[in-house]
Amino acid sequence: QVQLVESGGGLVQAGGSLRLSCVTSGRIFSLNAMGWYRQAPGKQRELVASITGSGSTKYADSVKGRFTISRDNAKTTVYLQMNSLNPEDTAVYYCAAGPSVAGTLAPVIWGQGTQVTVSS
Repeated sequence: QVQLVESGGGLVQAGGSLRLSCVTSGRIFSLNAMGWYRQAPGKQRELVASITGSGSTKYADSVKGRFTISRDNAKTTVYLQMNSLNPEDTAVYYCAAGPSVAGTLAPVIWGQGTQVTVSS
């Protein structure tokens, strides 16, 4: 019943910025945490950033100070503002939702993903 749809990916030069959006359709009950994951070719999927229903955020060390996760007032859309992009950020980015377990997102619902490519 619940679906997540990402948008905003594309090609950008190193040092540039992109803003990803994840629109939620349907209601999410008890799955009050959301986040962004990414997966580059030949690498494992990793958590980039997460946000709880109360607005608390966490970031991977590699993106701290460069990326910002946020949610709109209606809590229907989550965003990922990405600044100072570098080629190592190239990956497919996935929106996810799930419960908070010990303060950490446990994803159970996934979007289809959006490609982010940062040129050298």
